[in-house]
Amino acid sequence: MIKKNIVIVGSGLAALTVADKLSEHAQMNVIILTKSNKQHSNSVRAQGGIAAALENTDNWQAHFTDTIEAGCHINNPYTTQVLVEKGPAYIEKLITQGLSFDTNPDGKLLFGKEGAHLHRRILHAGGDRTGKVIMQFMMNRIENKVAIVEDQAVVDLIVADGHCVGVVACDSNDAHTTYAADNVILATGGCGGLFEVTSNDPTIVGDGIALAYHAGATLADLEFIQFHPTMLQVGGKAYGLVSEAVRGEGATLVNADGTRIMQTVHPLADLAPRDVVAREIHTQMLNGNQIYLDISMIDDFAVKFPTITSFCEKASINIDTGLIPVAPGAHFLMGGVKTNAVGQTSVKGLYAVGEVACTGVHGANRLASNSLLEGIVFGNLVANNIIKKAMQNNIKRQIPKHSPVRVSPIKVPSKQEIKQIMTTFAGIERTHEGLEKAKKWLEQFNVKENLQMHVMNCTKEQMEIIHMLTTAWLVVTSAQARKESRGGHYRKDYPFGDDKIWLNQSIIRSKEEDMAQSHSIAIGGSR
Repeated sequence: MIKKNIVIVGSGLAALTVADKLSEHAQMNVIILTKSNKQHSNSVRAQGGIAAALENTDNWQAHFTDTIEAGCHINNPYTTQVLVEKGPAYIEKLITQGLSFDTNPDGKLLFGKEGAHLHRRILHAGGDRTGKVIMQFMMNRIENKVAIVEDQAVVDLIVADGHCVGVVACDSNDAHTTYAADNVILATGGCGGLFEVTSNDPTIVGDGIALAYHAGATLADLEFIQFHPTMLQVGGKAYGLVSEAVRGEGATLVNADGTRIMQTVHPLADLAPRDVVAREIHTQMLNGNQIYLDISMIDDFAVKFPTITSFCEKASINIDTGLIPVAPGAHFLMGGVKTNAVGQTSVKGLYAVGEVACTGVHGANRLASNSLLEGIVFGNLVANNIIKKAMQNNIKRQIPKHSPVRVSPIKVPSKQEIKQIMTTFAGIERTHEGLEKAKKWLEQFNVKENLQMHVMNCTKEQMEIIHMLTTAWLVVTSAQARKESRGGHYRKDYPFGDDKIWLNQSIIRSKEEDMAQSHSIAIGGSR
């Protein structure tokens, strides 16, 4: 057994932000566990940038309005304000610590614009390599201060007397290690890997959601899954994400005839919220139309977007034609493990931060480039809260011993089968009949019973599939429960009504009326 003050599960930006802050305090013994290697995270893949109201003509109130509008007015107003109001100061601190964002020839920060933003407030680093640049910066900051243990897939959270006191991890040789901890922080990302086409790293399959559910934590809003409108896709194969920043620079969505498809769909046309754009592309494709991004108006595309250019080269797409074939792909989970503003879950000692957490800041549809901001802001707040509590409480809890038991071989499907079911029945468009088919298919594998079996008897591969089945079942049952269409959750049998909230609604109405009621569908954990 390995004993630590803090165990962080995951190695994305939220995890590194927490670790960096905690490492400033000598009394904090912190370890990061990651199931593959430390470079496998969605944060590394982030192209678009970070949204923050740093420009003179912008302010946090405007950023708040855009975030609420994109979230279809069911965001948590308090945590949303925390995100956008505290965000600029945290970004400025990173800059003073040495993080470099893209600037113009005069050395002033460059601000881009993306979907549903009414101001240019997106900071980039290295063009479309923002996530990679920030992650390397953060890795350098925690080097020699925080241990990162790779090939450690956390397969169980250990709960004693209502308090999370550690984790069990499994490596590629199926060897299990128990880590005792005063606090455990989930920073495992979302669940994009439950679908056939996704922008997510292949390791992101919803483990954290399943772990939290099994530990008894409350979950919320799992039906809200954002499909990014523009994945570079050729012959049914996805080669990578084409950042929304491309449309922010003027690119338009067109069909094979060159006709723009978004102008009559939404007031913001090509820069409409992602759920709106994704559904329109999906509809066009169902009608047999291939959709392209027309980039012909963007000068020096390869210089501005080197990552996307490399994707095009791998897919044998010549960017000189000015057209990039695109299709929607699973991108971001707005819901997750329900937390307060400092990351605390309903289980004592268990925190969640980043995409795996549901603070309510994203509502039904995340605003572009708010995800990296979320990891930085709430990563700091989680760390601050843990430091504060550590100074007030020195209680040490004993970790219970795991006693392996004999079980019969478990029946599990392949990962690809799960992805096919979820894509077909719980993807961009959903119906009661389709969701019921998915639920029955998932339940044939005894999802709940598999959760109760002892993890010491399972291989790393088996546990990942069990986690996928569990999270898929939770998503499907959540989607069944929400009998309306809103944001990333679209029910063909409950289409948007006349009261759909558009982007010209006022912030006063948002606060006093639309945000007065919580629309969150919460699910209690299994313990």
